[in-house]
Amino acid sequence: MQSHKNGHTILVGEDEPEVREYLEMALKCLGYAVELAEDGDEVLNCLRTSQSEFSAVLLDLMMPQRDGMEVLREVRHMAPSLPVIIVSGAGSTLNVVTAMKSGANDFLCKPVTHDELRIALSKVLENRTVHEPAPPPVPVLATKSKAFFGNNPRMREIQSLVAHVGWSGASVLIQGETGSGKEVLARELHAHSPRAGKVFLKLNCAALPSELVESELFGYERGAFTGAFQKKIGRFEAAEGGTILLDEIGDMDVRLQAKLLQVLQDREFQRIGGREMIKVDVRVMAATHRDLEKAMSEGSFREDLYYRLNVINLHLPALRERKEDIVPIAEHLLKKHAVQGKSVSLTLPLRQAMMAYHWPGNVRELENLMCRLIVMQSPDIITRELLAKSNRKPAAAGDSTGAAQEFGQPSQFTPIDPTPILEQVTKAKKHAETEAILAALNSTRWNRRQAASLLKIHYKSLLYKMKTLGLEDNVLSYSPAAPDDSEPRERAMTAGS
Repeated sequence: MQSHKNGHTILVGEDEPEVREYLEMALKCLGYAVELAEDGDEVLNCLRTSQSEFSAVLLDLMMPQRDGMEVLREVRHMAPSLPVIIVSGAGSTLNVVTAMKSGANDFLCKPVTHDELRIALSKVLENRTVHEPAPPPVPVLATKSKAFFGNNPRMREIQSLVAHVGWSGASVLIQGETGSGKEVLARELHAHSPRAGKVFLKLNCAALPSELVESELFGYERGAFTGAFQKKIGRFEAAEGGTILLDEIGDMDVRLQAKLLQVLQDREFQRIGGREMIKVDVRVMAATHRDLEKAMSEGSFREDLYYRLNVINLHLPALRERKEDIVPIAEHLLKKHAVQGKSVSLTLPLRQAMMAYHWPGNVRELENLMCRLIVMQSPDIITRELLAKSNRKPAAAGDSTGAAQEFGQPSQFTPIDPTPILEQVTKAKKHAETEAILAALNSTRWNRRQAASLLKIHYKSLLYKMKTLGLEDNVLSYSPAAPDDSEPRERAMTAGS
């Protein structure tokens, strides 16, 4: 078997060992040199630190830590001309379209044959020389983000500060309720900074145990603990020259806060189990929905770390506090998530209901609602759903009469009986869930583990929903080309009975 006889090196990002080994073997048989990465972070780290000049990237969609679509966008930012081929078992039309819009050069569905690999790589490498350097990414310094806007006075004030704060390089603490857009603001600040051409990495401190947060931030040496079979590069090291966002910093363990403080002060750290001091040049931003001053008084957050992070403090208002922005943001989200061939608009009753609702989930809840509207294609159902929620919590819903009068129809907000509305909403929700699950199962050839990953829910949750929606019996009537690897014995026994 000859190696890299054609002079090209391919980077493979794939978390499944069997698939990774197959792709490595197939690519070497085709004459390519190969480097392997087990997750999205490792793909980005290889692109930054490897001595190899990569000619193309094969990228799986479903990977731990960060999915392939997010990695694809980062790769496009780092190396705009580097060919990227998505290789995935979730080959739904939506995934293909989304991947191609995000900058993928091709999309291959698993299982991939040697011929498919050969043809796809020949096509993307046809006009690319072996040593062609990727052009440097263009910093986004003067463009106004379409994802972060508003007519509310507080939002305008923040917008006016973005360019100055972004360019300053100072640490930033972003506070606001969950779903209010803290990460969007952090990315906007990064885009307006001298580091815009470098990587932006995020770590949610509340999503992992403190031990895993530490290893994710600082990495570890091989043999540092049981299961550390190879060295791992941490987020600080991977974000060299760029920006790191520590989301939900208020949930970070106090012991780990001390180590983070040292990194912010000295700009150096040690990997877990290592002795070498690693110097880093990283801009740190932090975000939280908690009251950190209260946390300091309770002893759960270090005062010295707070003042180190709180050089610049930006507080995002809740969506219910900026009602003039609700409809413009909703229209932007409809365009953002629009599906080809399907168009839906905000009717007057729906706009009124949106203005009357209290939005506990803020912009994130509004985005989810617009996605449901696109799927269900029924503004009336969404309107009734919002009205029912508003009636259940009248105190938090704000002045619905005022909102109705603003649109000239105060009669829309007279008290109603929510029972029939809830029944319709429940029925519509059940229908939407059934359609979504069936679409995911069909796109993965009824591999339930892959379908659960595609839907971003736990595997057991998918099985429970299939049972409650009456989809369990469909598994036996479906005969995919390849059985569901997650439960071959179970399926065989069930089919046999």
